[in-house]
Amino acid sequence: MTNAPLPLVRLLASWLTALAAMLVLAAPARADDVSASARGVVRVVVIATVDGEMVDVEHGTGFAVAPGRIVTNAHVVELLERYPGEAVVGVVPSEGDKSFEGRVLRLDKSRDLALIEVTGVRLPPLTLYTGQLGESDPLIALGYPGNVDLATARSADDFVTPTAPVRSQGVMSGNRTLEGTAVLVHTASIARGNSGGPLLDRCGRVLGVNSALTRGEEGDASFAFAIADSELIAFLREASQPVSTIATPCLTLADADARDRAEAERQSIEERERARAAAERARDDREAALEKARADNAETRENMIAGAALLLALSVLAIGGAGLLAGKRQKQRQARIAAIAGGVLFVAAIATFLLRPDFDPESVAAADESGGTAATRTTALSGPLLCTLVPERSRIILPPVETVSLSWRGDGCMNGRTQYAEAPGGGWERILVPNEDATVSVLRFDPVSGSYTNSRYLLSAEAMARARSLRGQVQQKACAADTGARAALATQQSAIRTSLPAQVNERLVYRCTAAK
Repeated sequence: MTNAPLPLVRLLASWLTALAAMLVLAAPARADDVSASARGVVRVVVIATVDGEMVDVEHGTGFAVAPGRIVTNAHVVELLERYPGEAVVGVVPSEGDKSFEGRVLRLDKSRDLALIEVTGVRLPPLTLYTGQLGESDPLIALGYPGNVDLATARSADDFVTPTAPVRSQGVMSGNRTLEGTAVLVHTASIARGNSGGPLLDRCGRVLGVNSALTRGEEGDASFAFAIADSELIAFLREASQPVSTIATPCLTLADADARDRAEAERQSIEERERARAAAERARDDREAALEKARADNAETRENMIAGAALLLALSVLAIGGAGLLAGKRQKQRQARIAAIAGGVLFVAAIATFLLRPDFDPESVAAADESGGTAATRTTALSGPLLCTLVPERSRIILPPVETVSLSWRGDGCMNGRTQYAEAPGGGWERILVPNEDATVSVLRFDPVSGSYTNSRYLLSAEAMARARSLRGQVQQKACAADTGARAALATQQSAIRTSLPAQVNERLVYRCTAAK
């Protein structure tokens, strides 16, 4: 029901007039992972009418497993069976200003689950957590408890007006079987109206579907039951409905930062060790080069001194021969030739002696250092790249992309179409604000270290509208080598970054290498 039909509002009004109401303002959604999941939580209202008069109404909670598919409890929509053709399902998102009509696609009474289709709205789907869950692990229930509605609703409009779900916290108490269905026992407070709502971990991933609760009588403690994810996954598989799942344990951002620092320190230690080993190899190579240079130099020096001595001896013989020939009248011409040859040989002997090499270890060291520096100099990445996720440096709350193929150009052009701007602190940055998904991604790439980071913010509709408005001021769309345009892009992106929450929801760190 795009914009809840007026008859539905009137029918709800007649039902609510008998209820006592006190106005209690709901707390605004907090900027955390649970609030991000709350964007996909809805109120489910089922109203039965006979001859135009409302005869019954039920309401509960549901959550999106796809943009247009919602899971809730089967008993929340049981009026459809009791009043065939005379009951309607209303879906009221937690954000926006409209409610919508839904249609039940599949019902499983044994598991107490129902799948509803809704059109006209795109809801952020929740992710199911399939990893290990221990007793006493903290968890959160989201939903629309009826006792809160009775205290706060002032008119029928309140039941078809989008509002944030109520959260309650508790701990995991155990695993049980309830009427043949695997359930989680927990201590988060729920009430009528929470039925069909999600039970979440701290990262906002679904652990189960809240379905029932025990009654505390004669001092007994109250416990709640949530249908386990294993049952929900089986139900959705039978309905041919894909769903997002993840088994990565939930880490707080502080834990992720600590792991990131530890991993960075580990890598730093490894790099220092590699540098030390390289320095030792370079020192050994330098010593070997010096020894070889000394040996080569000594051999050359000795050869040139011996050559100079030989030339000197030949010059003496030539000059002596010239003197002997000068006394003979018929040998004057030969005497002059011998004298000239002797002089040339003498000069050559002197030159060879003077040009003998002296050993200079500094020149050898400089040449060796120059070669070593060139060999070890870090080169910035460019061209086709393959980037692999580094889980130990990431905070992962949604199913991640394990590998990313990129193509980088030195002027900040990514994949031949997206211009990045120089980022504060080094590297390059681009902020992506999509039109449909309620997620802002801050992408950062450092071509020197090969690090590629995707910091994801899961924002409310209001925050997304603000980010999209700021994105409209970004002029640089395609790649351009103009430094002035990049500076303007950096300024415009800074405005978007300032509007984002202080804490990121997800941070995916990749290590990039040249693609083969």
